[in-house]
Amino acid sequence: MFKALFSQGMAEWATASLIFVSGAMTGRLLATGMTEVQALGAVMAVLGSLTAAVAVRAWPAEPPLKSRTPSQRQD
Repeated sequence: MFKALFSQGMAEWATASLIFVSGAMTGRLLATGMTEVQALGAVMAVLGSLTAAVAVRAWPAEPPLKSRTPSQRQD
């Protein structure tokens, strides 16, 4: 169950939805009126979600671990 929750595909979908939601909220709140400082904070939140999305897609996958047989032990 947890493998499906924490998979690469799910992480990509989650960060894509984070970008969409933060962008939509920023756009709506900017249209209703924000100060410059609030607008800068909202833009920084969108840039932060973009950074998370790029990190999820660019992060290298871990190589699978190989199991060793008892004869390969190095004690």
